[in-house]
Amino acid sequence: MSFSRIIISRTDSIGDVVLTLPVAAALKKRYPDAYILFLGKKYTRAVIGSSEKVDEFIDWDEIKALKENERVRTLKNYKADIIIHVFPDKEIAFLAKKAGIRLRLGTISRWYHWVNCNRLVKLSRRNSDLHEAQLNLKLIRSLTGKHLFSLEEITGMYGMSRISSLPSGLSGLLSGDKFNLIIHPKSKGSAREWGLENFTVLLKLLPSEKFRIFITGTKEEGDEIKSAGLPSRFPGVVDLTGKLSLEELISFIAHSDALVAASTGPLHLAAALGRGAVGIYPPIRPMHPGRWAPVGAKASFLVLGINCEKCRKNLDCECIRNVPPEDVMREILTIQAQQTDNNSQQ
Repeated sequence: MSFSRIIISRTDSIGDVVLTLPVAAALKKRYPDAYILFLGKKYTRAVIGSSEKVDEFIDWDEIKALKENERVRTLKNYKADIIIHVFPDKEIAFLAKKAGIRLRLGTISRWYHWVNCNRLVKLSRRNSDLHEAQLNLKLIRSLTGKHLFSLEEITGMYGMSRISSLPSGLSGLLSGDKFNLIIHPKSKGSAREWGLENFTVLLKLLPSEKFRIFITGTKEEGDEIKSAGLPSRFPGVVDLTGKLSLEELISFIAHSDALVAASTGPLHLAAALGRGAVGIYPPIRPMHPGRWAPVGAKASFLVLGINCEKCRKNLDCECIRNVPPEDVMREILTIQAQQTDNNSQQ
């Protein structure tokens, strides 16, 4: 069976979308003449648009705002042969069937897939030992003919080559002789956080003569970060919170050397862009790095080797906060040393 137009549906957050881009790459390889469309939320458009593996973005927020008959007509006009429900969404599942998309692929774990999909895949994410990116690819194994992709293979499957040029006002902030490090302390509530106290200690540990440090986040996160005394206590640190669009953030990460964060979208962006990516995680399934670690050539993570069940229902997770800043510093210094060695050999 061949396909000319394929829709990948993933209408959730930035990190999830990044880890779904390899699905587009695998489909492009299997069906090189296929036109790949990615149905996502408006705020992830810049992420999806940065991948050369995706031919067109479909804005779910725009479609959702239409009347039902207009939604059906709009989706039908994309003339897709198949839709792949990577992220289950009841409304999209019903809409895809009404739009007459010939093949509709979803997991057996949702009742509305039984009603609206005509190809069901047995796939359990909750209890799997596989990484999220591997699970996404396993969903399409009947299309690619490959049961499992290694994390090493996935490293080269993001296709994030369509990066916008960095405005001069931002590119001028980057140092030519220091290691440009981004710290992203907050997560908009999407992940357990390491804590501003730990990031403060980390900033004290990193020598200012070797590092140019930037803080990123939303404006609201920036207000919280400032109230904690960051970055005013560190005059050399540049505060970019609330000042970057997502497109600019992607470009800024691509032009920097590394990023440190908990399990957030920017961390996965850094890994996908081939930058240093140091993730800090709780040892709790399914939030643990086995499922959500950054996947990239220069990506690494830190997690305590303990049972953290006592923190499962507590967002203020002491098990992630107890990851020592000294360990995070060593990971950063390792990336810096490797980069220095690579530059000296060129």
